[in-house]
Amino acid sequence: MSIVACNDIDPDPNAGDDRPPRPAHPLGSFLHGLLTFDSLFAAGGLRVTDSSSGVTFLPGCCNGLEEWRDWRTVVSGSGPVFFGHDPYPVAERFGDTVRLIVDIEQSDSPSIEWSATGLRRQLGRVERDLAGFLALASEWGSGNLPDHSVPVVAALARVLDLPAPAVPPHR
Repeated sequence: MSIVACNDIDPDPNAGDDRPPRPAHPLGSFLHGLLTFDSLFAAGGLRVTDSSSGVTFLPGCCNGLEEWRDWRTVVSGSGPVFFGHDPYPVAERFGDTVRLIVDIEQSDSPSIEWSATGLRRQLGRVERDLAGFLALASEWGSGNLPDHSVPVVAALARVLDLPAPAVPPHR
């Protein structure tokens, strides 16, 4: 529902938006943005908390879960990755360590240091968790949205940047 809500924007033909108009049917209206936007947004992104220090690294307002693979850029050491603004969180690799800076605009910003190997393992867990969510959504969709389950699961797979699982037949 959160992903649907993030994309619940009426088409604006005056702004070059060529999506079809919102349907009158309540379910079609509810799913309209999810099923018609090419680039979907899933507000939130990934949160990292250092349980020993209590420091939490949060994505900024314009960073979403659809960008979770950007963390692989951090692990590879290809350069810093910015995760939105307000605050301005940044992650960068230094040797075998990844430093997560809560707000790059503060000179005394708290940060979290993590081994690149540990972050790589955690990203594998994130991918498995997202794939598990997608599989559950597929199962739920086949039973609760039988006429929309295939496009809904395809849209969720797109926003999560994962392959769509097979949608089970409606029971």
